[in-house]
Amino acid sequence: MRLALAALVAVPLVYLVAALIGSLVPVNAGWSEPEAGTTIYLADNGVHADLIMPVAAQGLDWSPYFPAGDFARQLPNARWIAFGAGEQHVYLDTPRWRDIRLSTLWRALAGGPRVLHVEYVDSPAYALRQIRLRPAEYRRLWAAIRSELELDPSGRPRRIAHPGYGPADAFYRARGKASALRTCNSWTAGELRLAGVKTSLWPPFVQGLVWRYRPAGG
Repeated sequence: MRLALAALVAVPLVYLVAALIGSLVPVNAGWSEPEAGTTIYLADNGVHADLIMPVAAQGLDWSPYFPAGDFARQLPNARWIAFGAGEQHVYLDTPRWRDIRLSTLWRALAGGPRVLHVEYVDSPAYALRQIRLRPAEYRRLWAAIRSELELDPSGRPRRIAHPGYGPADAFYRARGKASALRTCNSWTAGELRLAGVKTSLWPPFVQGLVWRYRPAGG
């Protein structure tokens, strides 16, 4: 019994220590933000971060991948698109925080299919952080997110039959799994790492990710 209790205490403690270390240790440590380039944003709700990108920039356009027909009502003036990744049951079964169940949390911790949440937004003004990217960095980020999507034989992302949280968002099948080790925030850090941007080695919590970047509007 004592060993079991010690393990119950030790496991979350080890996880928190590893999260702290992973959030402080940088990757792409030599990167610096350019004076000019394409700006992307990080939206942070205190738990989860979304990447917000232009719908079209640097010769790359998301709209053919996420056409208006995939959404209940695509915003007519939307020039921005937000991406988030997470465990399927957490995303699809918990439109509100109060909908979370112990079974959902267990699936998120143990691991389940990853999905992408995609939303057209008319402005990134709600974002808390911003990052300016060089053209090559932006293109690498675009390609990294594109490679996460499961595609059908025609090359279209596989949309999940779910109404979404609002009129301008939808869910899509993604590659890999999400778990306590591969959280939504560590996914975002991984995409930034592939772009060549300085980011945290392993930030399972949103605070360990966003602290590195400039406040939006700054």
